[in-house]
Amino acid sequence: MHTVVISASAPLSVPPQVAYGILIDYREGHPSILPRPHFGELTVESGGTGAGTVFRVQTRQSTGMRTLRMRASEPQPGRVLVESDLDSDLVTTFTVDPVDGGKGCRVTIATRWTRRGVRGWLERVLLPPLARPVFLRELRNLEALGRERMAAGA
Repeated sequence: MHTVVISASAPLSVPPQVAYGILIDYREGHPSILPRPHFGELTVESGGTGAGTVFRVQTRQSTGMRTLRMRASEPQPGRVLVESDLDSDLVTTFTVDPVDGGKGCRVTIATRWTRRGVRGWLERVLLPPLARPVFLRELRNLEALGRERMAAGA
């Protein structure tokens, strides 16, 4: 059994509550920061804000688009958001930590799953360096949307 872990972290020039608010908003905020073409449509099935939200999201894989059905939880509301795939052990965690006295934040995205055999070994070796830039783009999109919302006074 091989554990695949992909993560990226970046300091953002937006307050933690702004970044976290975007992440838990599955109707407008979160879908708008997903990097294209690596992600397709995000569709909310129930809920829409934070814990308890169930949604479907399309991800680009080597074999084409795959749809994941996810449930959001907030083990540490305002700081940690977890998305768990309802059909596998894939989990993505978003951690938002304040920096600079709360004027900015550091956001970490980490995805983890297990896979057996040669395919698991290949995913563990090959995917992290390929996917990390996608996560960094998502973090840049998060910062840009946060700054836009702050400028608009939202």
